[in-house]
Amino acid sequence: MAEKFHRAHIAAKAGFLMFVLVILLATCLSAAPKATPLTTIRVADGLTRPVFICAAPGDSDRLFIVEQDGRIKILKGGTVLPRPFLDVSAIVRSIGNEQGLLGLAFHPQYSSNGYFYVNYTDNNGDTRVSRFRVSSDPDSADVSSELNILFVDQPFSNHNGGMLAFGPNDGYLYISLGDGGSGGDPGDRAQSDNTLLGKILRIDVDGGNPYAIPPDNPFSGSPSVLGEIWAKGLRNPWRFSFDRATGDMYIGDVGQGDWEEIDYEPAFGPGGVNYGWRCYEGNHEYNTTDCSEPSAYQFPVTEYSHSLGCSVTGGYVYRGCAIPDLQGTYFFADYCSGNIWTFRYDGITVTEYAERSAELAPGGGLDVGGIVSFGEDAHGELYICDLFDGEVFKIVPDGVAPVCGFLCGDTNSDGNVNLLDILFLIDDIYGQGPSPAIPEAADVNNSGDLNLLDILAMISFIYDNGPALDCPQ
Repeated sequence: MAEKFHRAHIAAKAGFLMFVLVILLATCLSAAPKATPLTTIRVADGLTRPVFICAAPGDSDRLFIVEQDGRIKILKGGTVLPRPFLDVSAIVRSIGNEQGLLGLAFHPQYSSNGYFYVNYTDNNGDTRVSRFRVSSDPDSADVSSELNILFVDQPFSNHNGGMLAFGPNDGYLYISLGDGGSGGDPGDRAQSDNTLLGKILRIDVDGGNPYAIPPDNPFSGSPSVLGEIWAKGLRNPWRFSFDRATGDMYIGDVGQGDWEEIDYEPAFGPGGVNYGWRCYEGNHEYNTTDCSEPSAYQFPVTEYSHSLGCSVTGGYVYRGCAIPDLQGTYFFADYCSGNIWTFRYDGITVTEYAERSAELAPGGGLDVGGIVSFGEDAHGELYICDLFDGEVFKIVPDGVAPVCGFLCGDTNSDGNVNLLDILFLIDDIYGQGPSPAIPEAADVNNSGDLNLLDILAMISFIYDNGPALDCPQ
C-alpha cells in the first residue's frame, strides 16, 4: 500500500499552498445531479415521543435517541436497548408539545472526557442546559454527575427552543432559545439585547466554570448586550444544524400564523445577525413597531406558507456516503403536514428545490408523520424522528446498494469531512504530518496517488458543491 500511495515533494511549501487555494477558487466545477431514488426504512420503534437522534463523535455502532419525557435510549445493533442511557424524567417537566428533554450534544472529545450536554425544561418549566458524564459502562450515564451550565427563566410554557450543537470549526457550544412563548412575542424579547430569549447562544464550555464567553462573540465585552448572544430575532429555533463539511449553519425557525422559514449563516461569519422576528415573519411584516429599516435584518433563504404546513423542522445538509449525488443537499420538513423538502444553497442562491414526501414514504403499511427532528449518524447518514408513532426512520437509496465502508475524504478518521481533513492531507503530502490511517479515504479522485489533485478535489467538493468524492472501494 505504501508503494501505491507515494508522496509528492515540493520545496516552496507555503507559497505553493497559497497558489493551490487561488487556483481552486478560480476553477472549481459543479457536478450534475444523478437523482438517486430515495426511500426510508424503519430502524427503531416502540419509543415514547422521540424528539432527537444523534451519534457520539466517531461512534459508528450506536445512535442515541432522546425521548421527550426525560430519557435517552441507545439504538445498538438494530435494537433499542431496554435500559436508558440516561433517565432524568424525575427532574424534567414534559407537558404539552414544547416542554421536556429537548436536546443532546456530545462533547467533541467525548471519547476521552465522557461529557455530554442536554437541554430540558425543569419541574418549574424553566430551561436548563446541563452537563453529564458517562459512567464506567459506556451504555450508561452517571445520572449523579449533572453540572448545570445555564439556567433561563421561561415566562410561558411554549417556544423553548431546545437545540444544542458544537460548532465543527470552533468547538463552542451553540444553544437555541425561543422568544419566551405566548404568541406574537408580547415582551419583544427576540429583539431585546438584555435577555437570552429569542436567540442562539455561543459559549465555551471548556474555558470557564461553568462556561466562558468566547472573545470573538459579537457582543463579548459589551456593557449593553449579553455576551452569550450569537444571533437574535428568532421566534422558536427548534432545530438548527451545522454542515459538518463546511460549518455553515442552517436554522429552522417556527413561524407565528402564516410563514415558516429556514435561515442561514455562513461558516466563519462574525455573528450578531438579526433574523427579524417579531418585526418580520419570514419575509413579511408582522409587527414593525419600533423596528429598524429592513436592511438591518437577515431574511430567510427560503420560506413556505401555512398552506403547506404549520411548524418547520430544520434538518441537515447530507454528507453521508450512501447517496453521493445528494452531498451538500439540505433536508427539512414540516411537523404538521409531514412534507419533506430539499435544496442546495451556495450562500447566494437556492437551487434544486424539491418536495420529497412521497419519495421518502417507507411503504409496507408504514408512514412517516409527526416529523419533529432529523438526525445524523457518525458517517453523516440522515434519520427522521416520528413523534406520533414513536419511530425512527433512516433515509436510504431505493433499489441502489449503498457503497460505504470508510468515509471518503475523512483523512484524519474523525468521522467528518471538513477543513480539518484538507489541512491533514496538506500536512501529510507537503509537510511532516502523519499519514492517513486509511489511505483509501484520502485518495478522493481514485487515482492511486495522494497529491495536489486530491487536495483540489476536496476543496471543490466541500466549498463549491463540486463533484462527489470518489475513493477506491
